[in-house]
Amino acid sequence: MCKEFVQKIENTPIIAAIKDDKGLEVCLKTDIEVIFVLYGDVCTIPSIIKKLKDANKVAMVHIDLIGGLSAKDVAVDYIKNNTMADGIITTKTNLIAHAKEIGLNTILRYFVLDSMALVSIENHAKPGVTQPDVIEIIPGVVVPKIIKRIDKISRVPVMAGGLITDKEDVMNALSSGAIAISTTNQDVWFLD
Repeated sequence: MCKEFVQKIENTPIIAAIKDDKGLEVCLKTDIEVIFVLYGDVCTIPSIIKKLKDANKVAMVHIDLIGGLSAKDVAVDYIKNNTMADGIITTKTNLIAHAKEIGLNTILRYFVLDSMALVSIENHAKPGVTQPDVIEIIPGVVVPKIIKRIDKISRVPVMAGGLITDKEDVMNALSSGAIAISTTNQDVWFLD
């Protein structure tokens, strides 16, 4: 499952991140195959995911942003058992291992704000630590040198997200080693 998931991201390197129902409706009209769901709660997330799956989209739920869920394994179980989601996105390293155990794809999101964040990425890349399928660095407009450094540190593919607003931002991230970008900016969803 992991290799197919990573391949799908590499094949369509612009990922739509949706933060409301309006974004959901717009993303359904795109050719984008992978969608990051950044909103909802335990009552609405099953129907949000169903709409995406009905449109043959890969649905990744940012579990940290879903109302009513906590940073515990039971939240991952809820996503697996009550939605048709393909996987989770999280900033919580403790959720990655359990999600992988139960067959969900995983993206570990890092906020790269200082050198301590780079040390954290290095520590999580050590042998013996359960690896996500992909790591996402935020903000995605970090200098290309940092993306290249993280790509060398990481044992898994790296993507960029956050503050990506135009084709130049997309190209900078991709040419620096990111396999994809995620963005809520709908103009970027429709770039050629």
